Amino acid sequence: MNELAILSKAMMQERKDIVLSIVGGFIAGIAGVALFSASGYLISQTVFAPPLYTLIVLTSMVKLLGLLRAASRYGERLYSHRATFSMLSRLRTSFFAKLIPLTPGILNKNRSGDLLARIVGDVESLQNYFLRVAYPPIIVVMVFLATILFTSAFSFWIACLFVLGMLVTALVVPGIVLLGQRKIHGRVRQQRAMLSTEVTEVLYGFRDLKVYGQLAQREQQLQQASARLAAEQQRAAGHLLRGQSMHAFVTLFISWGVLSLGAYLIMDGALAGVFLAMLVMASLTVFEEAAAMSTLPAYKQDSEHAAKRLTETVLTSDVQSAQPDGVLSADHAVSVELSSVTFQYEGEWRPALKDMSLHILPGSKTAIVGPSGSGKSTIIELLLKLRTPTAGDIRLNDESVKELDEASIWQTVNVVLQQSHFFRGTIRDNLLLNEEGHSNEQLSDVLAKVQLPNTSLTDMVYEKGENLSDGEKQRLALARAMLRKGRLWLLDEPTSSLDYVTEQRVLQHLFAQAAEDTLLLICHRLTGLEEMDRIVVMEQGRVVETGSYSELMKQKGYFYEMKKIERQMIGEA
Repeated sequence: MNELAILSKAMMQERKDIVLSIVGGFIAGIAGVALFSASGYLISQTVFAPPLYTLIVLTSMVKLLGLLRAASRYGERLYSHRATFSMLSRLRTSFFAKLIPLTPGILNKNRSGDLLARIVGDVESLQNYFLRVAYPPIIVVMVFLATILFTSAFSFWIACLFVLGMLVTALVVPGIVLLGQRKIHGRVRQQRAMLSTEVTEVLYGFRDLKVYGQLAQREQQLQQASARLAAEQQRAAGHLLRGQSMHAFVTLFISWGVLSLGAYLIMDGALAGVFLAMLVMASLTVFEEAAAMSTLPAYKQDSEHAAKRLTETVLTSDVQSAQPDGVLSADHAVSVELSSVTFQYEGEWRPALKDMSLHILPGSKTAIVGPSGSGKSTIIELLLKLRTPTAGDIRLNDESVKELDEASIWQTVNVVLQQSHFFRGTIRDNLLLNEEGHSNEQLSDVLAKVQLPNTSLTDMVYEKGENLSDGEKQRLALARAMLRKGRLWLLDEPTSSLDYVTEQRVLQHLFAQAAEDTLLLICHRLTGLEEMDRIVVMEQGRVVETGSYSELMKQKGYFYEMKKIERQMIGEA
């Protein structure tokens, strides 16, 4: 399976620690069997009043085996857990690296709670793959084979009984557990994902639910989902407990079998009586190593299911596995060209862009206007390579974006989207997300340019900017963009929540900074567009008009009618 291949590849990267943990586990297992066997033999020898030196040797051996078992068990736990945590770290990094190119499309296909459950819960579930799936069978086979070889030197029939016990505990008991575990664990995973999704949505929509009086109803639904999950988990735990009980029963049954068979062999003269306690103690100890086999099927299913969900998440896009290595130069203004570009969102009945062609000269200032849903914001997402065109080609500086690395595009672009995210922290933290070298004076200066002169750099920002107004969020997003040194500006409704006076002051500083750069402005307001070199009018994913402000007003076409309506709405003559 592809899921197991991913996990096996991660294990191979930690093969040194894995080998050391297996060696430590084998030594610990054998030392444990030898320790209890020596203890049983010591007890039997005391009955015959052996010489003192014999008791001293046996006692010293028991102590040394106890120390060896403790030391090797410590080493086994150290290396196995270090390998596991290193694998988890690699898997998280790898999964996140594959997830980044898929946004924002992946957010439209998965509910945020479900995606969070995959990133956190499913990756966390993979820690059991090595510790409780791949590792126990290896140790069980190695320890059992060594014990069987040791036992066969004293009695062939008791060795056969050990083989029978190994087959039952390693194959039969896990098989019985597996038969009843599939449906139960499937329901547990389903209920867990559902609860995680619902909790996330309630937290995000808490304020609206409270305002509209639906909070109590959603709380009741969450309680019901939690109760269903708890019930399914209780059934799964009970099934695992039955598996562990069956393993304990088999262990005691084999030990009683060794005792009975040993007594018979002693009476028959085929076994010396002094070895009986040793063999019984060995049987009690060796099956401790097989205890993990009873829960192996459950952890195996969890690991496979988690790996499958992670694989499905990163394979739901047509993003090519081969990463382009082209670099977009930031030494000069960037030219933009769209050639017969068509884009359609998955599941939509009509394309957002239809056969659109547009050429923006380097250093020019272009505004794109049009009604909502005409495809304006989609253009920015395509330029940022957040989405892939259904047809056509997009070129930056005469290089196709298909050949350009996303990181080089993002480093060259100063972008402000309609919805900007703000992290919990200070104003300074949110201004300096990935830039260094700006002094407090420079930060304060850019805050003044966006009309936030009284804002302190140490002021706190809540998660998602909950304590900021929409206008403050937009001005902080503009300040964040103005601190960058990109030569291409992509601005999507950057001042829609500002009043006219504040908007003009902010744009004045922004245009002054971008005087020699390429600027693409998406807006609904038509005021202030006289300064733009070119205006592109869109409707239903197509360009219907293009030209300067004066040219479009003289044509008295679509833009003229939009401007006329705007004047009527704001009461202009």
